[in-house]
Amino acid sequence: MPAYLTERDNFLYLTVALTLLLFGTALVGQFSSVLGHTLLQATIVMALLISVWGARANRVWYRTWLGFQVALALLTLAGQFLQLKGLDVLHLLVMLAFFSLSTWRAIRQVLFTGQIDTNKILGAICIYLLLGLAWSILYLLLLEITPDALKGLPPAHWYANFDTLVYFSFVTLTTLGFGDITPVTPIARFLVYMEAIAGQFYLAILVASLVGIHVSDYMSRHHKELYDSSKREP
Repeated sequence: MPAYLTERDNFLYLTVALTLLLFGTALVGQFSSVLGHTLLQATIVMALLISVWGARANRVWYRTWLGFQVALALLTLAGQFLQLKGLDVLHLLVMLAFFSLSTWRAIRQVLFTGQIDTNKILGAICIYLLLGLAWSILYLLLLEITPDALKGLPPAHWYANFDTLVYFSFVTLTTLGFGDITPVTPIARFLVYMEAIAGQFYLAILVASLVGIHVSDYMSRHHKELYDSSKREP
């Protein structure tokens, strides 16, 4: 457990964690485990708490192995409780709020704190993945309110559609658009094309700018070192 994770290396941990958790989403969807979905979503929340919310703290209780297990158990139980009580919309709203705040916190660290380095470029990748996850929750929330908003999905509890809508969200974010799931209602179409626009602008502007600034800073430091070393030579 990364008890001493800092803002110099937190996004490396989060990139690995989100990649593994997205693969876990596919596995859970393959074997259709409701408990697995709850546990997986709780693990994603824990990964964000550790790497985004706890990066500035020297020591946080949930960044120990015991604290991680306790927090994971509490989050899983809370998810099961909300499901048993039929509070699906509330559950999704809480998840959407948490993902949105975590994404904004990550954006602030990447764009507004210090020099651009490798960790911040990885942070830009993490933000892209978080955008896809946040939009998948938006689609789940839309289906709870308007069940026929998306064509191509069988009627099911939102847990059962979680992995499918994660897939649909990333296909939309990258503008692949396979067409196996299509928006039917005006609000669904709005969310879909706004995600596609956000995905294209994000890659074209933010990530390209960060990489360009990082390369420019590296070249400037390199030239300065060469200049300083040439001045020291007799």
